[in-house]
Amino acid sequence: MNETSSFPPHKIIGVAVIWNDQKQILIDRRRKEGAMGGLWEFPGGKIEPGETISECIQREISEELGIVIEVGEHLITIDHTYTDLRVTLTVHHCRHLTGVPQPLESDEIRWVTLEELEQFTFPKANIQIIAALKGSGEWGVGSGGDEGDEGDEGDEGDGLFSNDK
Repeated sequence: MNETSSFPPHKIIGVAVIWNDQKQILIDRRRKEGAMGGLWEFPGGKIEPGETISECIQREISEELGIVIEVGEHLITIDHTYTDLRVTLTVHHCRHLTGVPQPLESDEIRWVTLEELEQFTFPKANIQIIAALKGSGEWGVGSGGDEGDEGDEGDEGDGLFSNDK
């Protein structure tokens, strides 16, 4: 179920940390007229009935940015309560596969490095995503029980995606 009748309302959201081949992350700025307008975020959206988190993330990214991604390793799940809304964010590393990102449902998009994220203002729930990314290093190497992984020097084989070489 993607929403409950409790107060505040509860939304289950699939969130993408989309990486390109230059190890940059795609962020978008929310439309000014909406909730938390003007803030930057990691793209994603509400899970629909019968949808997996991976399917939700792929659908939302296609709708919001017009691109195709591969959904990879789970990064973090965050429960956060705002004054009028409770959200559960299920966040996955994703890889940009095809298409040119477009701000179809946002005001602006940018590719940024992990270090540049702190220059942008995010909703409070997204701050934990940034902390998880910084704690895991680029591409998430060394996170989530992968302490035995070696070789975070290369672009491939980080284990975050099913077709890594």
